[in-house]
Order: sequence, then structure tokens, then C-alpha cells
Amino acid sequence: MDKNFISSLSICGELGLNMHSLNNEGGEGNQVLTREVTIVNEDGKIFTVNAVSGDMLKHIQAEHLYHISIEKGLPLCEKCKVFDANRISGDKTFTEETKDKKDEEILDMLVNKCVIDDLEGILITNNNKNLPRKSAAEFGWLIGIPEKVKTDTFFHVKLVANAGNKSNDESANQGQNIFHRPANSGIYALVSNYDIYRIGYNEISRTYAIDAIQRCERYKAFLQSIMYTFIKPNGAMRNTQDPHIISFKGVIAISNSTVPAPTISPLNDTYTNEIKAIAENINKLEKSSIRVIEFNTLSEFTEIMTDLIQNYEPYELGANN
Repeated sequence: MDKNFISSLSICGELGLNMHSLNNEGGEGNQVLTREVTIVNEDGKIFTVNAVSGDMLKHIQAEHLYHISIEKGLPLCEKCKVFDANRISGDKTFTEETKDKKDEEILDMLVNKCVIDDLEGILITNNNKNLPRKSAAEFGWLIGIPEKVKTDTFFHVKLVANAGNKSNDESANQGQNIFHRPANSGIYALVSNYDIYRIGYNEISRTYAIDAIQRCERYKAFLQSIMYTFIKPNGAMRNTQDPHIISFKGVIAISNSTVPAPTISPLNDTYTNEIKAIAENINKLEKSSIRVIEFNTLSEFTEIMTDLIQNYEPYELGANN
């Protein structure tokens, strides 16, 4: 039986979230400010809507990958074992081991040492170097679809016994205070892309630093972390504003060759048909290279992702022709 390979994968969809505050600009006085962006639709009209940054989505996916890696015993550098943001650049052992090494040797050592640094990308600054490692995951902003998203602000107060009594230490924040907090609801446009072929790949030597078995293990963990990102989107204020996930629909495009999996933003109402048409056109040139799978619910999305995890393997450049 022929194996199924994935070179790249894209997810474009509409995620329905109610009463969340996953990403904020910060605070001004006693007001928490929700993150907003200004966008232009396909007709050239300008809208200002709330959004969740791609940085936040990438952090959510990386955190899920961290927990999966710990659970499955996948290799992590010393800093990634404690989910330190400096990652391998703060690993003293790696710094010592890579002294006087060539760039391609350093990348080989990085790939072997840590799953997160392999898949999530990093700028290696050990030993005063500036050696980039590109991420295999790319996230766009999660953008509220105009006229389908709303932000409300709610009044909150910290209840304190004997609130009328003046505190001796105002700086301790022990008195009664009031604050205003946003809650966002709506349908959000998602665009993301994942270069599966890059798992374990050394861009300088143009070879793979790990064997096929290790690449498959990382592939499965990577896709699980992507799936979990939309099952539990972590972020700010979840302790009292855990998002109500009401819907998730869209398309998954997979490529089994060097042809990139296509993406069109759901900010365009015709994105599903556009992606299908792009796939049909490309498949005329490269037979059966792109497959497009629609999903209409979160459960259908997880069913598709589970199938990809169980029945597919990562594409290897130069070996799957």
C-alpha cells in the first residue's frame, strides 16, 4: 500500500468565539483595552475590528507542543524543558557544545537537541551568532469579520470588607477598586500555514538531521498541537472569561509535493470556492498534488486532523518523487 505524504498544510476558517478577552493592548487607568486592527475588505471598504494576534496563536500552539513533547518524551533543550522564552539561546550546555562549530553543524545539533526549536523557529544567538531557524508554523491574525463581531465593556469591582475605611498603605492595592474589562464576541477569520517538509530539515546543508522515525514522531506531535490550539485557545483572562466556542468551519488544504498549500482569507466570503478553484488549477499542472477538505464543525475538524495524524507521514525533499 502506498504511503500518504504531506509536504505543507493550510487551515483557513471561521472560528466563533463568545465573551472572550484572549488578547488585549494593555490598560489605561482602570480600563483594559481590547486589541483592535484596521482592515480593508475585497471591496476596498475600511473596518476597525477586534482581533487576536498571530503571536498569541503561535504561543498557544507552542505551549500545546511543549506539553505533548513532555508527555511523549521528545527531546527538549534545557530552557524549553521549563518553557523559557529564551529557549536554546539560553542553554549554556548548547552554547559550550557549539563553540567553533560551523553554521550547518549548529543547525544539525539544534534539530537533534530540541523539538520546539526545530518546529517553532528561533534566532540562534549563542556565541555571538545571529543564525536564523525558520518556523514550520505560520499564523496570521485571528481577525473579527466585519459586522459579525462586537466588543462590550463590563464594570467590575473588588469587594473588600469595611471598604470605607482608609488603608494605611495605598500602594499595597488592598482597598476597594473598580475597573472596566472588555468581552469580545463574534466570528473570526483564521489563516495559517504549516511546512511539514521542514521537520528536521537543515536549510544550510539541505539534508535532514534526524531519521524518518523521529520525523514521524515530531509530525504527529506537531499536528496534535495544531488541533489542540483550536480546541483550547489559551490567552488572557480565561479564569473568568473562558471563551464560548460556538463554531468552527472552513477548509484544510494539503499538498503532497513542493507545491504550497493555498490560502485565502475568510474575510473574503468566497474563500472556500477560491481555494477549491486554485487547487483544481494547480492539479492540472501537478496531478493530484493538492487536496482540499471542508469542515463545518469543530468535531469534523478534529476528525480530519486525527486522520492526517494517523494515516499520513511528513514529506521528505528529494525522496518522495
